[in-house]
Amino acid sequence: MTETGSISIHTENIFPIIKKFLYSDHEIFLRELVSNAVDATQKLQSLARQGEFQGELGELKVRVTVDRDARKITVSDHGLGMTGEEIKKYINQIAFSGATEFVEKYKEKDQQAKDQIIGQFGLGFYSAFMVAREVEIWSKSYKEDAATAHWTCDGSTQFTLDEYTEGVHVKAERGTDVVLHVAEDSDEFLEEARLRGILEKYCRFLPVPIEFEGQLVNDTTPIWTKQPADLTDEDYQKFYRELYPMSMEEPLFWIHLNVDYPFNLTGILYFPKVKDELQFQRNKIQLYSRQVFITDEVKDVVPEFLMLLQGVIDSPDIPLNVSRSFLQADANVRKINTYITRKVADKLGELFRKDRVGYEEKWNDIGLFVKYGMLSDDKFYERAKDFALLKSVDGKLYTITEYQEHVQANQKDKTDNTVLLYTTDPEAQHGFVAAAQARGYDVLVFDQVLDPHFIGLLEQKLEKTTFKRVDSATVGQLIEKEETTESVLSEDDQKKLEEVVTAAISDPAMHVKVAALSPQDAPVVITRNEFMRRMKDMQRTGGGGGMQMFGSLPDSYDVTVNANSPLASKMLADNGSTVAKQAFDLALLAQGLLKGEALTQFVKRSTELL
Repeated sequence: MTETGSISIHTENIFPIIKKFLYSDHEIFLRELVSNAVDATQKLQSLARQGEFQGELGELKVRVTVDRDARKITVSDHGLGMTGEEIKKYINQIAFSGATEFVEKYKEKDQQAKDQIIGQFGLGFYSAFMVAREVEIWSKSYKEDAATAHWTCDGSTQFTLDEYTEGVHVKAERGTDVVLHVAEDSDEFLEEARLRGILEKYCRFLPVPIEFEGQLVNDTTPIWTKQPADLTDEDYQKFYRELYPMSMEEPLFWIHLNVDYPFNLTGILYFPKVKDELQFQRNKIQLYSRQVFITDEVKDVVPEFLMLLQGVIDSPDIPLNVSRSFLQADANVRKINTYITRKVADKLGELFRKDRVGYEEKWNDIGLFVKYGMLSDDKFYERAKDFALLKSVDGKLYTITEYQEHVQANQKDKTDNTVLLYTTDPEAQHGFVAAAQARGYDVLVFDQVLDPHFIGLLEQKLEKTTFKRVDSATVGQLIEKEETTESVLSEDDQKKLEEVVTAAISDPAMHVKVAALSPQDAPVVITRNEFMRRMKDMQRTGGGGGMQMFGSLPDSYDVTVNANSPLASKMLADNGSTVAKQAFDLALLAQGLLKGEALTQFVKRSTELL
């Protein structure tokens, strides 16, 4: 007997919506159909555990086949199957989820079933019509003496349903075959390579074996589903290579996530070596729901800075829309976000405490990540401040607290602020570093792309602490003390000296001033205002808002002439024409600012003076 009827829908013209708008990517159809087949298999396993099915389970495998000539794709399972009445209930009533009903019915009896059932949306089956002009279902229920049900629909709201108890149409075994008659505009999905790629992308870790053209395409027990105690380092490293076969380097270390309250979350996060560049690699963490690949766009689940990590997150508690492609930020997502951040901080803290030497060896590779986290997440800052490290020019590494204690005796200024000196390029700024060290000061190295922002953060967080780059002032002015140095020149001579040097260099970007420095200091020192230089650096590395205005301002420099230098009297004696120019060029050279024709003239003049 053939039954015909109309599919019960609650939205007019649902099929055009499904085909064009509901799913952002047509390849999703295969994931949905295979997931449904896995559900049917796991439901049968649940019934067997409960004693409601006592027959032979047999080989529980999902098979995907393609017949290019007949333009057919078939997804077959050996699960619990459906009767004609169940097809009418679960297929004809769009958005009624059989999986949801099953979970509700058995959740008290079989927690494993609740944890495993994938389909929660009801609309997944209809994604088939994105690529098919007609869809058939052949199904035989596990129930005793069940007929073979045959349902067909051409993409309209009309369907036909037949049931057979004898003849050639009777299925020999329980289970369901979904047959897609591929539309003319979807030829790509008749290509074996295309289908294999989709299966490997979305189904490679499904919990039931998936066979495509005679070959298994999935690992049913990926390592994130196992207990950490049962795994070795080699297991984690091998899995990393499976996830990222093109990676040339091993991960530094990893975190195994495993929590079942107040939400469910498993996964493995790997720490790769993070390169010092602004364009961090994203989309390296893969999101799964019950071992079904969902997306690698995890920004709503994972904090921004943690997207520098790699690996897998699997959670049935992450809410998804019907396409399973976009995450909705709700309470569970926020809890997961917070949990992952805490676990990462705990792991880093544990590594630091248990093996500081090993942690320090990794600092060059993880330092950028830690700083990014501290800048991005205040809670992470509070945890990370105890294991974030500062590097001195001599190569020693200190925690923030250790370094403050290390320098506070010698690097407090007259207002009792601790001044932390740093260089962004120890070689280029070697002269300034050496001058600071000669005074007994220590100098930090801040040469990473985020360091201008990180310095600003530390100044906000640390009380009575300020940072100065070693070339931002003369060495005597970097850390201002109570004692002062008297000038050997009269006020008139100091004024004249300023005029002589200004005339000799003739550059409006250079602001000349005369100061009483140590006779051992350089005759002329060129520095750049710390605030302006730092604002420009931050603007270049992504600072927003008001920092844009600093980026557009012209560069300006302070030229400090040492009144107590022996060359000061020589500059005054010959009116500065040669000596002042030579001393100024030496200062430019120390800052790496002497280039082109000016450098050529300096070399020629130096030869003549010799």
